[in-house]
Amino acid sequence: RSRQHLDWQTRFEIVMATAQGIAYFHEQCRNRIIHCDIKPENILLDENFCPKVSDFGLAKMMGREHSQVVTMIRGTRGYLAPEWVSNRPITVKADVYSYGMLLLEIVGG
Repeated sequence: RSRQHLDWQTRFEIVMATAQGIAYFHEQCRNRIIHCDIKPENILLDENFCPKVSDFGLAKMMGREHSQVVTMIRGTRGYLAPEWVSNRPITVKADVYSYGMLLLEIVGG
């Protein structure tokens, strides 16, 4: 099976739409959702390369009145924010860190 390389415009559209999806469940859902496992395998692409964030099995819901949650370490090594490793409370910033790692992989090819 041959691998298709994506052009820069397509990569840009994927990362922007993925960021919009993550921002949606962080800021626009009634309860905030921290995904806890943002990684390439959990970003599904349709036939038009439109990304869908998937696999909410490790996700944590957080009421709007809260800004952080305490939970056991969860996620995929290599995409975990430093606060996971040091057992500090988790915020939506943990997903932003994981998204940054994903972004590096997309830019790096």
